[in-house]
This record gives sequence, C-alpha cells and structure tokens, in this order.
Amino acid sequence: MIYLLLSILFATGLFVIFKYFGIYKIDILKAIVVNYIVAFIIGFSLAEKSVPISEVYQQKWALGAAFLGALFVSIFFVMAKTAQNNGVSVASVAGKMSVVIPILFGVLLYNESVTFLKVAGIIIALVAVYLTSVKAEKNNLQKASLLFPILLFFGSGAIDTILKYVEVNFVPKNEVAIFSGSLFGFAAIFGLLVLAIKTIKKKEAFGVKNIIAGVVLGVPNYFSIVFLIKALQTEGFESSTLFTINNVGVVIISTLVGLLLFKEHFSTKNKIGVVLAIVGIILVTIA
Repeated sequence: MIYLLLSILFATGLFVIFKYFGIYKIDILKAIVVNYIVAFIIGFSLAEKSVPISEVYQQKWALGAAFLGALFVSIFFVMAKTAQNNGVSVASVAGKMSVVIPILFGVLLYNESVTFLKVAGIIIALVAVYLTSVKAEKNNLQKASLLFPILLFFGSGAIDTILKYVEVNFVPKNEVAIFSGSLFGFAAIFGLLVLAIKTIKKKEAFGVKNIIAGVVLGVPNYFSIVFLIKALQTEGFESSTLFTINNVGVVIISTLVGLLLFKEHFSTKNKIGVVLAIVGIILVTIA
C-alpha cells in the first residue's frame, strides 16, 4: 500500500509542477525532453542490477519500454491538442476516465475478481472522476472535434494496460529501476527527434529556465512510475483495484491542492465528485 500512496503523491506533484510551468511561462516540450533525460539518468543510477546502456536492447522488456516511450511522447502531444481544441476539463476527463481500459484488461487477461462491491465502486469512481474534473468552460465537445479526446482516452488507457502487461511478463523485481529508466530514455530519444524537427523549422534558444524546470519535473515523474510498478508487483493487489485507487486518488488530491494552493474555483459538482471518489475507493478497497 505504501508504494501506491507514494505513486499517488508523486503523480499529484506533477500536476502542481505543470501549474507552475504556466505561471513561469515554461516551454513544456523542452522541459519534458529534459525531464525524460533526468528520469533516465536516475533510473540507471539507482538500478539494483547493472545493465550497460549498450545492452538495453537485449533485455526482454526492451521492446515494451521503447513502445511505451513513444506512447509517452505521443500522448503528451494529444493531451496538449485536446486541451487547446476542446478545453482543459475535457482533456482531464478523457485522460482520467481511461482507467476503465486497464481495469477491463485486468479482469479479462488476469482473471481478476468481479464482485458487486468492486463493480459498484468502479462505476462510482468513474462518475467521481468526471464530476471532480469538470470545469465551466466555453469550449465543449459539441464545439470541437471528438478525435483528440478519443485518442487521449484510448492512448492513456493503453499506457497503463501495456505497462501492466510488460511488468507481469518481462520485468523482474530487481530490474524495475533500470526498466523505468530505459522507458524514459526511449521517451527522451523520441522527444529529442520532435524537438529537432521543431528547431529546424524555428530556431530559438533552449533557455536555462526550461532546463531547470525539466530537472524539477524529472524526479517526481520517475518515482511516480517506479512506485506504480512496485505497487503492481505487490502480491494480493489486483491491478483493477490498484488503477482505480491510484487514478481517483490523484484526482482527489490534485483537486484539493488546486483549491488550497492555487485558489481554483470549487463547484458543487466538484464537491460531490470528491465525496463520491472517497466512497468509490472505500468500496473497491473493501471488495
């Protein structure tokens, strides 16, 4: 349980950092690339098992790490497009509601339990995610294309599902750190390629503040993934339960942080969502 709690706290920290990115006018793409490089370095520095970088491609999990790295970068851009075209609330809901995908695969692929309490808890949690995330905005799904929200929904769900599959089948417990570091290393490579293409089109200085922002982001980003994988490896903890608690936990804490730290508007729907989220987590945990 401690790994799950740590994953939730570090993942929530990412939302806080991104909020400050907007305040300090950070170039998100540049910071993201630096963040991946930092996470890659941390992973190899803390690895329990030593694997030379030149031999990473020979590991059983290498293909999965490369695919996840590409997905990380791709979904980042889809998320940005969704926020720009459909609004931040739509992007938030589409990303968080995707938790239903790894839950479904957990039941189908790993024969995880299906009880009335668990199903009720998951449904309540999904409703809670929507109510907690929704904000009053001018843009909505009726005024913009559904393409990017749909891509974000399936892409975010695919990341969690593939992460679980690779962890179960290919990642030994003593290789979690190096697998996570390699995952971010591949993401850095894809991110650098995108950044190089953008730089060719429009040359501009990288900026010291973007490097600092990337370093600050890289540390919690790395540990949010590492602790999530370690939680997935905990015996007796079904992934359908874990992903529900993790996702809804991040929603609750990030919403409360937004309310207390950034004085964000907290509507009646948001308050009902937080209460339902707590109820959903309790039901899923009991189940």
